[in-house]
Amino acid sequence: MDAHLLHSSQLENNSKRDCSACPIRHNAICSRCQPDELNALDQMKTYRMFEKGEAITHIGENMAYVGSLVSGVAAISNSLEDGRKQILGILLPSDFVGRPGHPVSTYDVVAETPVEMCRFPIASFEKLLNQSPALGPRLLEKTFDELDTAREWMLLLGRKTAREKLATFLHMLAIKMTRLHAMPIVADIQLELPLTRKVLSDYLGLTMETVSRQLSRLSKDGIISIKGQRQITIHDMSALLAETSDERSG
Repeated sequence: MDAHLLHSSQLENNSKRDCSACPIRHNAICSRCQPDELNALDQMKTYRMFEKGEAITHIGENMAYVGSLVSGVAAISNSLEDGRKQILGILLPSDFVGRPGHPVSTYDVVAETPVEMCRFPIASFEKLLNQSPALGPRLLEKTFDELDTAREWMLLLGRKTAREKLATFLHMLAIKMTRLHAMPIVADIQLELPLTRKVLSDYLGLTMETVSRQLSRLSKDGIISIKGQRQITIHDMSALLAETSDERSG
């Protein structure tokens, strides 16, 4: 048996959980499923824990499962032959991992924090996907959301200043977390940075020193406050959006 699949099976949790109480229920791939579709997913799902730094999937690997992050943060990356690595995206709770119809992974996906994943055997999921009136449109919607994010990130990496990059990341993270928890967008939104400053600097194409300096400047300007290494409070979302230089700030 493949070592990765063996390790996966050892950490698999087959305990049954009520989908209605799932913390990502209203944002995940199953958010629009009817009771019969939820029941079908419930019959095939398992939960899997990944430790920080553990690969969820490697590039070129045949994926036996697809699924959604229930908790934690993962990074999508690719590497060049000389060892240089570029982080291409961040996966947060409710984000989907895998590509039905294309079981070979095209990227590395690594847990940046402890991750729990709700998983479905890819063959069973693909079969249900062809029968379900809700899963296909929802998967397409999430795919388009991911495409929009990737396009925004191309602009960020190619044209934005260090301050604009960091402000964009914090704004995107705040919007994602408020939607996930059905929170109103108000003052004093509290976030925990999901990445270490080293990983965040790689993601933004900056140095660690630049990330720390820009965080301090945003804090000095009263837009955010910082507690410890990862606790961020956003005091003014409008001001943060203005710092992104996004057209929406107008």
